[in-house]
Amino acid sequence: MGCKEKTEKVVEIASETAEEMHETTKPDLLNIMPIEHATMILAYKDIVIYVDPVGVPDLFNGKERPTYVLVTDIHGDHMDPTTLKELDLSNAVLIVPKAVAEKLPELNTKELVIMNNGENREFDSLKIEAIPMYNLRKEALKFHEKGRGNGYILTLGNERIYISGDTEDIPEMRQLQNIDVAFVCMNLPYTMTVESAASAVLDFKPKKVYPYHYRGSEGMSDVDKFKSIVNKENTDIDVVQLDWYKK
Repeated sequence: MGCKEKTEKVVEIASETAEEMHETTKPDLLNIMPIEHATMILAYKDIVIYVDPVGVPDLFNGKERPTYVLVTDIHGDHMDPTTLKELDLSNAVLIVPKAVAEKLPELNTKELVIMNNGENREFDSLKIEAIPMYNLRKEALKFHEKGRGNGYILTLGNERIYISGDTEDIPEMRQLQNIDVAFVCMNLPYTMTVESAASAVLDFKPKKVYPYHYRGSEGMSDVDKFKSIVNKENTDIDVVQLDWYKK
């Protein structure tokens, strides 16, 4: 896929096949590839970002090698040492919170960077902010304690991309500003309800929001309901549903 206009403005598109990924090796648009649940690949120009890569190696066959890998938390649906060892990370900067770093095996990476809540780092053409992700409900506090895992805000070109990780509708999410693209979780009992997720999104008003991480032990969250709640109050927020759970 080509783009005649050379612009730093990031526009989001969805891509779901390895062939499409190869066609957009150096895309001028942000290419979003849902892999499964919390795992995705983002590509923009020369940057290929793997987010929470887990699962069998076949999921990543034919995909571009990562230049950055982000891991949000220690749980197996976000950090899988076996998957990380199988991937070619020789050209990748691996960015993780301290709790993840303490559980990593020896990996052949270009660089390991530990980021904790509140820290910012600038790399070539990429800025990363690590922000909190944690539970609020008393019955869920055991799942994600404050300070252990990271949500991330990425700045690519002129746009800001928010990746929630596992969290509820925490004040730090509600107070976000100038978010262009948001990936927001919603699953029980581990994160939050669709109502809580929608309420938070209506507070921080991203231009575009992608529901993800919406399968839990209590079943699939109703992302159609999430979209309905958001757009009933604010039709300017574009809710985009991708296929995170291919059959």
